Amino acid sequence: MNLKLHTPNTDFLYRAILQLKTPEECARFFEDMCTVRELQSLSQRVVVAKMLSEKAVYNDIVNATGASTATISRVKRSLEYGCESYAMVFARMEEDEDGQ
Repeated sequence: MNLKLHTPNTDFLYRAILQLKTPEECARFFEDMCTVRELQSLSQRVVVAKMLSEKAVYNDIVNATGASTATISRVKRSLEYGCESYAMVFARMEEDEDGQ
């Protein structure tokens, strides 16, 4: 984890997010906390990450999400050199889908 992002404020944010129990609670929390644009950017990035992890090409990702190639490149770098959190989250989402 990037130590520059590890502060008492970020720790408090992470603990707050972990208190959310349902998708509805999560939606309400993020709607209160984020601007529309911030929420759109976050959701776009996670969809871009999912598509990249499924080996989608840039043109398909741009067409499906409206993301810029700069955003796609940034997300791709996170997938390649980041903390592997996208893979962890996507695997857990698949487990949840398989279990239901």
